[in-house]
Amino acid sequence: MAVYKRVLLKLSGEALSGDKKSGFDEETCRKVAVQIKEISDAGTDVSVVIGGGNFWRGRTSENIDRTKADQIGMLATVMNCIYMSEILRSTGLDTEIMTPFACGTFTSLFSKDNVIRAFKEKKVVFFAGGTGHPYFSTDTATVLRAIEIEADVILAAKAVDGVYSADPSKDPNAYKYDTLEFSRIVDEKLGVIDLAASVLCMENKMPMLIFGLNEENSIINAVSGKSNGTVITV
Repeated sequence: MAVYKRVLLKLSGEALSGDKKSGFDEETCRKVAVQIKEISDAGTDVSVVIGGGNFWRGRTSENIDRTKADQIGMLATVMNCIYMSEILRSTGLDTEIMTPFACGTFTSLFSKDNVIRAFKEKKVVFFAGGTGHPYFSTDTATVLRAIEIEADVILAAKAVDGVYSADPSKDPNAYKYDTLEFSRIVDEKLGVIDLAASVLCMENKMPMLIFGLNEENSIINAVSGKSNGTVITV
């Protein structure tokens, strides 16, 4: 049984690329889609934000203006959402992609009213294009949208199965936190998510669960309260 009625699922772009490290891996995406369908069919309102790192990481280049680099990144998230939306549709779900800027007929403009209408129509809603402004990460866009749509929790699916005291691939003594507070992330600059997003969560009492995407039924377990990831509280 689902613990949460409305969730925002954050996926990294790299997660969609599987072992390829760039572009899309259809089998990986389909495994995610099947889980989303199961929790949607069970009655949970599902929205999704996807990063653009499988296509673009403009901040590593010194030759491109930061604003332009971020705009390219926004478009990368639109591509990811269009692709993942189609994979979801192949499972029988209805979807809608919303952006904070016009994308012709590709997407709808974001508004809370549009989101609530889409949920009533049993659609999975994708939030593409970030906040629509440079200098804000997809972490910040995720938190902003979660607050706006009154989600119960942010489910952040990552390559690692939670938050560790150090990089577990480099430090054999690293240990995983079962729970953590946003105030500690902010005070100690732990870098779990970016600082602006952490402050937004803390000020608006938005909890987050960070878990490993590659574990079997990880999204289903996260929604049903069975995840062994890290719960970040306010």
